[in-house]
Amino acid sequence: MFEYRKSSYSHEDGTCVEVATNVPALIAVRDSKSPTGPNLRLTPATWTAFVSSAALSRPAPRE
Repeated sequence: MFEYRKSSYSHEDGTCVEVATNVPALIAVRDSKSPTGPNLRLTPATWTAFVSSAALSRPAPRE
């Protein structure tokens, strides 16, 4: 059973993803608006690559 937590980068309007890291060798991701819907299951290496890529493509903060 996955134990999900909301992303720390959740949007104020409620659009966010939830991540479960409690199952060894597997990361599960789901849409918080659809908790009984499908989830995406990734290896830790794939998850790390995804997070790194997302961080690199994040827009610069406004000044």
